[in-house]
Amino acid sequence: MKTKSDKQATLCVHAGVEPDATHQAIMTPIYQTSTYVQDFPGQPKTHDYGRAGNPTRDALEQSLAALEDAKYGISFASGLAAVQAVAQWLTPGSHVLVCDDVYGGSGRLFREMFAQYGIEFDFVDMTVPATELAAYFKTNTQLVWMETPTNPLLKIIDIAAVSTAAHAVGAKVAVDNTFASPIFQSPLALGADIAMHSLTKYIGGHSDIIGGCLMLNDDSLYEKLRFTQFAGGAVNAPMDCFLLLRSIKTLAIRMQAHQHNAQRFAEALLSMPAFTEVIYPGLASHPQHLLAKQQMRGFSGIVSVRLDGDFQRVVKFMQGLELFALAESLGGVESLINHPETMTHASVPEELRVKLGISSDLLRFSVGIEDADDLIADVSQSLAKLQA
Repeated sequence: MKTKSDKQATLCVHAGVEPDATHQAIMTPIYQTSTYVQDFPGQPKTHDYGRAGNPTRDALEQSLAALEDAKYGISFASGLAAVQAVAQWLTPGSHVLVCDDVYGGSGRLFREMFAQYGIEFDFVDMTVPATELAAYFKTNTQLVWMETPTNPLLKIIDIAAVSTAAHAVGAKVAVDNTFASPIFQSPLALGADIAMHSLTKYIGGHSDIIGGCLMLNDDSLYEKLRFTQFAGGAVNAPMDCFLLLRSIKTLAIRMQAHQHNAQRFAEALLSMPAFTEVIYPGLASHPQHLLAKQQMRGFSGIVSVRLDGDFQRVVKFMQGLELFALAESLGGVESLINHPETMTHASVPEELRVKLGISSDLLRFSVGIEDADDLIADVSQSLAKLQA
């Protein structure tokens, strides 16, 4: 790394990146190779096999570690591969606390894959005071898994308080930091043991890459997770690593644009009677607005709303949008709209969806970097079509 700066915009451009030693190319080369020549058996120069390591991936992992001010970064082929790597070091018979409003894919992985190994997963509301949360811990609690902001209801969880409570019983804390990105939140600095990201989202930022990562400081835990990456083999292709390094360079300025637009967008939707609720951590009306201001440096680009009307009305509204595309995922430069009940959270048990309020009227906007006035106008024209 060419700079010692801790400024995020500078880190995004320079962290993990050096001119290559042979030709001094300013961009990290794509080492598109599966194996490496050895001068002597069992004594490779730097790498021996592509699954175990790749110079392009090395640069990406160094950059990712710098973004979270972590000692280590480990990249994976998808966000769920990163989640699975953490779950794979859990001890059979152990207990895990998971925030109730968690990404449907993460919950599905816990309930349907790892529960069969005798691991107990309790999905609980982690926005309660730490004194109440303490009642959920057991003698065999090994891990606390949380998202903040959560997906899709944008709850804010007190990372420092939960980490203190978890560490008191010897449990590790993992925070899915995807919605905030490293630009707006630093879980490790707040006491968490692992920061996880779906690189597919804001860090990738262009809806053209699938990836995931873990950042951490603990040496022993790092060795376990690195072994899981090597032995399981869910690694990024060199081209994906290159594209992610390219994307990271603009992460800081993209996140500021996402947040600027989302704040204006959320405030505009508050004045539209068709929406019975507008959920955004940057609004004073958000239940954990003060906590968000305390532990985040910005409120990111996701806005969830409830639209007055039945499912058919909701569908017509989504289909009437022209700039917002109806699609899975989030965090790209283009704006998307998602219906959690039937899309990202369809795998969540129905009784839990009902309890959480993930109902047919709930919509999740991923606010892109287009002009904010155009995005607001797009919602207005679709609502006008409904009324017409």
